[in-house]
Amino acid sequence: MRLGKVPCASAILGALAGLCIFAVQAAVPGGMVSDREIGGVVSSPKGPEAGVWVIAETMELPTRFAKIVVTDDQGRFLIPELPKAHYQVWVRGYGLVDSPKTVASPGQRLKLEAVPAPDARAAAAYYPGVYWYSLLEIPKPEEFPGTGPQGNGIPQSMKSQYYWVDTLKNGCQSCHALGSRGVREVPGFFMHLGHGDSFAAWAYRTQAGQAMGYMATVLARLGPEKGLTLFSQWTDRIAQGALPFETPLRPQGLERNAVYTLWDWSSPRDYLHDAISTDKRQPTVNANGPIWGAPEESTDLVPILDPIHNTVSEIRMPYRDPATPSQLEVGKGPSAYWGDEHIWDGHTSIHNLILDERGRIWFASRIRPSPNPAFCKQGSSHPSARALPLDESMRQISMYDPDKKTWRLIDTCFSTHHLYFAHDRDNTLWTSAGPPGSGVVGWLNTRLYLETGDEQKSQGWTPLIIDTNGNGRRDDYVAADAPLDPKKDKRVMAAFYGVQPSPVDDSIWGQSMDVGFSRMDQPGYLVRLNPGSDPAHTALAEIYRPPEGTFGLRGLDIDSRGVVWTVLSSGQMASFDRSKCKGPLSGPTTAEGRQCPEGWSLYRFPGPQFKGLDPKGSADHAYYLWVDRFNTLGLGKDVPIASTNGGESLLAWVNGQFVNLHVPYPMPFFTKNVDGRIDDPAAGWKGRGLWTTSGTRANFHGEGGKEASPKVIRVQIRPSPLAD
Repeated sequence: MRLGKVPCASAILGALAGLCIFAVQAAVPGGMVSDREIGGVVSSPKGPEAGVWVIAETMELPTRFAKIVVTDDQGRFLIPELPKAHYQVWVRGYGLVDSPKTVASPGQRLKLEAVPAPDARAAAAYYPGVYWYSLLEIPKPEEFPGTGPQGNGIPQSMKSQYYWVDTLKNGCQSCHALGSRGVREVPGFFMHLGHGDSFAAWAYRTQAGQAMGYMATVLARLGPEKGLTLFSQWTDRIAQGALPFETPLRPQGLERNAVYTLWDWSSPRDYLHDAISTDKRQPTVNANGPIWGAPEESTDLVPILDPIHNTVSEIRMPYRDPATPSQLEVGKGPSAYWGDEHIWDGHTSIHNLILDERGRIWFASRIRPSPNPAFCKQGSSHPSARALPLDESMRQISMYDPDKKTWRLIDTCFSTHHLYFAHDRDNTLWTSAGPPGSGVVGWLNTRLYLETGDEQKSQGWTPLIIDTNGNGRRDDYVAADAPLDPKKDKRVMAAFYGVQPSPVDDSIWGQSMDVGFSRMDQPGYLVRLNPGSDPAHTALAEIYRPPEGTFGLRGLDIDSRGVVWTVLSSGQMASFDRSKCKGPLSGPTTAEGRQCPEGWSLYRFPGPQFKGLDPKGSADHAYYLWVDRFNTLGLGKDVPIASTNGGESLLAWVNGQFVNLHVPYPMPFFTKNVDGRIDDPAAGWKGRGLWTTSGTRANFHGEGGKEASPKVIRVQIRPSPLAD
């Protein structure tokens, strides 16, 4: 009986008992509720509250557990699949402040009272960060190129406004949720150090913690004086009462069908970059199995979640050389949260991870100091070293076999950042190098490596060479900064940040970052690599720049038709369909990447834009993008999903519009990756879902402060807001 024990004095005869149960069901807000559900209705003095979130959280399981649903148009809700425990249940929504928390257990039906926000400022406290950081003033186009520290404070190397915006988003917003309360309000600790001056407080703030070196680098690109001035003026305006000039919409349509499940993992001192649940090529691999995390610089402890038993554990990643650098050696300034404590102690810099078809986990990780061994360098007989010797590698590869509980550490001459398996018999693992610099693409033949253990023979790399002489083969080439030679090809110094083997042919697609703030002055590209029979010597590249007025490619994925999807820091999702190209794809006209504008399509992110910037873009920014080739979420096959850091959501492009999957608790939702898995193809929505993790470097900036642990988040779409 789904209603559980319902006292009814007239339930004497079977027929009358049935009538009694029916009457109780009809009177209960939200309908029937099983012993694994909490249901009910949310209302306020205005009536039923549609499109608000109901959050149920418990500390009674082995790790903190929460589940979040959205009310339907009558204010009804049903929280499904709850483990047995006592839960704190409350309402959160745009136009509201949090309701009082109610203690409830599965099987109960609740009538929750929403609390309208008393004023606009109280309401705006729950808005995604983009609504707040769009108040930041952006230098005007006429201020570029910069005139340096003795002029307008913008470096002379910063030649265009779009490079400044791209640096802000891909340099600052990619690590921190800029508009979140922990950033838009300056801690009193820094104001005290700055003697009440917000400019000085921001100077101390950007020298805090173990990321101070990276923050200093980004600030130098923006122009330290200019950047600190604009940031301090922004937070001053907010402290004086400035409010967002746009308001977000409550969840609509399919957005109300979302179910979000959250687990704590790792430690409040650590942060997570990525998580993985399955083999991207076969999303039923590791069904119902553990979720694995990549904690980047913060720790060598790889977190593991068992979502069936709600337990978390860790394994320590080893490294080969005792001299491998540690984050404990990194200088730091005093933190408003952690004082002089070094909270990160990682050696292995675990950035990205992927599962193979047998459930083994492959990591982009550091196993040694950066100088390369002799087989990588000039004079080596290695085929790739003969084509292009490499002196340094900042991060290599590790592999963990959960069945055997064994590690393999694999030395690579090329740096690794992201890594994905090709669709070939060698199970080739293609890697990106991350930020610009090396200008090579590397790979590991994992079949050969697992058979022989020979890391040297199993790896290779190639520079990116464009067929500018148009003869269809790779020839001798000129350097990236040299003029074209009609008899030669041309190298491009673009390093893959995103990387993805195509599912429809042998091509490897990559995405390189804009580097307009540096001596290279190079825009970002999509790059198509045709490896050929001997990639170190035969690989040819094609480069494609995004349309005029857009910029800042970051991350990519490919749908089952071979269409490439990416996100732009100008505030759009974009697709590129090479099959639409009309002009030549090799020859001298392709050296700048301006061929094939007809291949691009743009989709503006929702939300506000910075004042004075192109309204065809958005202030929002996405860290990466993932394509749901196998309909693991339930929104359809080949749906692209952007991890937006400003909008604090997963934005899915479905049938010509965005479905905004915003996780409202804990604020801010900040993720860098998505991974979809099918646990049971026959179980409907309950047997599938997306997996991600909180990816901010500073969980302590958000709700929960120093006690906040990183989260694993599963996102599922059910047929309706009340489906069980």
